[in-house]
Amino acid sequence: MKSATILIVGAGFSGSVVASELASAGRRVHIIDKRSHVAGNAYDEYDEYGVLVHRYGPHIFHTNAERIFEYLSRFTEWLPYEHRVRGVVDGVPYPFPINRVTLNQLYGLDLDEVGAAEFFERVREPREPVITSEDVVLNSVGRDLYEKFFLNYTRKQWGLDPSELKAGVAARIPVRTNTDDRYFTDTFQAMPLHGYTKMFEAMLDHPNITVELGVDFANVRDRAGYGHVVYTGPIDAYFDYCYGPLPYRSLRFEHEHLPAIEQYQEVGTVNYPNDHAYTRITEFKHLTGQQHAGTSIVREYPQAEGDPYYPVPRAENEALFKRYEELAKREANVTFVGRLAQYRYYNMDQVVGAALAAAKRLTG
Repeated sequence: MKSATILIVGAGFSGSVVASELASAGRRVHIIDKRSHVAGNAYDEYDEYGVLVHRYGPHIFHTNAERIFEYLSRFTEWLPYEHRVRGVVDGVPYPFPINRVTLNQLYGLDLDEVGAAEFFERVREPREPVITSEDVVLNSVGRDLYEKFFLNYTRKQWGLDPSELKAGVAARIPVRTNTDDRYFTDTFQAMPLHGYTKMFEAMLDHPNITVELGVDFANVRDRAGYGHVVYTGPIDAYFDYCYGPLPYRSLRFEHEHLPAIEQYQEVGTVNYPNDHAYTRITEFKHLTGQQHAGTSIVREYPQAEGDPYYPVPRAENEALFKRYEELAKREANVTFVGRLAQYRYYNMDQVVGAALAAAKRLTG
């Protein structure tokens, strides 16, 4: 392996981080991607109107891991950014995740922090054990808030009822008794100053790395000469779906430019849990800090078919993944890493962490 070129499948976070680390350790790396660009789903570009947009939906970087932030800082400067979201209920936007302001605005109350905690305690429906996403939300905020903010959004996003999803999905969304309306509270919250694509290009700018785009792994997997393969695609596809396909949730993006509008909405993302076929609208200038006379937005339409974005977190899907994982363990010269290869609902910083760990194992 030390003398032979390593093939990396996928030029998103997982593949690019591993490629950079292996190249820095003196390995020769050839990275391929079936798309025409690097950066995976984090790919951003200037649209035809000159606005920097995220082609595959908004990507907001946040982490509590200083080592992850410092690692990526090798490849980019940062623009401080704290993401804010509103959830529209009956035509009115409310802070989301739910906080004290949400309660006071929605119910015409004047709660302080103690009062908000007492409110949640009064309306919650205790669940024991907490197994599903429905259990998580009802146990935390009760029936009315569950139905207003979570139930229909989850049905649109996943094509499933919250009672059919594992608890971890809803557990990602906090509930607050204070007035903090930031979506994330991580120590490090920022956007790559010149965009994600530029960060990835810097990551892959190494004499030991060659990049080949528009190439499907299926067309090169039998090429000779690779000492090892790092695979970041769907694990079921690698094994030709021999146990059947793993369920993934996909998205369709509807991008729109509004030439005469400098700001379309008050925050970066607005959720529509109960209205429309789309789940949310994101306005990119909030995320990037770009100055422009017009603005560009994207609407997200979850769907069953299309490129895989999210592993569907259900017990039966995890059991099916475990069967594929057993096959993966027998592949002596292949490393599987990333959201699709490990069938995990990873955040970006978690993907980077997993990729760094994989690279460390490979370099010994």
